[in-house]
Amino acid sequence: MFMVSLIIGLIFSPIAAVMAFLIIYEEYSRHNLDKKQQFKIAIQTGLFTLVVFIILALCIGFFLSHFS
Repeated sequence: MFMVSLIIGLIFSPIAAVMAFLIIYEEYSRHNLDKKQQFKIAIQTGLFTLVVFIILALCIGFFLSHFS
C-alpha cells in the first residue's frame, strides 16, 4: 500500500504544483508586480505545494500500510 500511495503522490503532486503555479502567477499578474517578483512567488508556491503533497502521500501510505 505504501508503494501505491508513493506512485499516486509522484503522479499527482507535480500536477498540483503546476496548477498552483499557474493560479498564483495569474492572480499576481493583476497586482502590478514586476514579472521577476511575480515569477519568484509563483515558483515558491508551486514548490511548496509539491513538497506538501508528496509528504501527505507518504504519510497516508505509511498509516495505511501499518494500521490496516
